[in-house]
Amino acid sequence: MAQALGRGLGSLIPKKTFEAAVSDEQKEPAAALSDADRVFRVNPDSIVMNPYQPRHNFSEISLQELIDSIREHGILQPLVVTRQGDNYELIAGERRWRSAKALGLKEVPVIIREASEQKKLELALIENVQRQDLDLIETARAYRRLMDEFNLTQEETAKKAGKARSSVANTLRLLDLPEEIQRALSSGRISEAHAKYLLGIASPGQQMVLFKKIVNQNLTVAQTSEETKRLGGTKAARITINYADQDKEAQLRSFFGTKARIIRSRRGGRVVLDFYSEEELGNILDKIENI
Repeated sequence: MAQALGRGLGSLIPKKTFEAAVSDEQKEPAAALSDADRVFRVNPDSIVMNPYQPRHNFSEISLQELIDSIREHGILQPLVVTRQGDNYELIAGERRWRSAKALGLKEVPVIIREASEQKKLELALIENVQRQDLDLIETARAYRRLMDEFNLTQEETAKKAGKARSSVANTLRLLDLPEEIQRALSSGRISEAHAKYLLGIASPGQQMVLFKKIVNQNLTVAQTSEETKRLGGTKAARITINYADQDKEAQLRSFFGTKARIIRSRRGGRVVLDFYSEEELGNILDKIENI
């Protein structure tokens, strides 16, 4: 899988690089190259954030280490951007961009790419997943965003991220946990193993009871396993991923024109339709009445 991801990022970096500003003697060979085959140097102030960046949490320690490295050695790998009028929009390399801004650099190396909205999200996701920079909840939300906004299946999302389908499915399940538990997982207050045991409990209320016990009593994973069994959550009680649900969700999204999720429990489940205005809610109700 790592090899597939390597090809994804490697395709962004040209084998031969050239400066944007060249001498008269150099202009002729450089002119034969497209922007995609050159490295330009631009002011970091002319670069704006990628709105599809899935990563929101940055370690101050690791960022400072990168700043120190760039101060000593410079930026070794170009940022990847796309043109946005007279400026540029960042696709990959946010930590390098932040570091350059912190150091007050006047120029940074960039590679210019043409990218659709979907490609921006894909490339940002691939870069962060390859470097393991995203926490699990950020990764899950990025997967969900790819699926919802671009109507991708779990299988298609897994291929783009270079992950096994089961890995994507299990990561997406974390979004079924209450928000407080998701925040705790992102911040490191609980581990992924704790979260998996919490998913083995069907009731959100019981999940919160056990979560508070994990935090307040500093339960180990083994102790959490025992508590899960005591609350009736065993392996048999965990939600079985139904891969056919992704196709049903796609049908619901197409019919209602909005995000749709199928959330299963041991005995059935529920369908969740999202709406963002009273007009959208009215449209959903009209379609239900006309079925």
